[in-house]
Amino acid sequence: MNAFIAVVLVCANGLAQDACTDAQALEVRKVRVANELGCATGWQEIIARTERRDEIGKTAYLKTECRRVKDPQ
Repeated sequence: MNAFIAVVLVCANGLAQDACTDAQALEVRKVRVANELGCATGWQEIIARTERRDEIGKTAYLKTECRRVKDPQ
């Protein structure tokens, strides 16, 4: 059975989108979700609870990813 990890990367405005990775992001938030739709929802709430919420759109931007993970059986 497959599951997904929803990833939200907070990256500095000066960082190119292609360079915005887990290693280069200012902050990385991950949550396990049941399907691809779960990756597209809920991230707004995650970021709204962080200290960086006021930086989004001013000094930083968000990049979201949906990563498939295989459950160990």
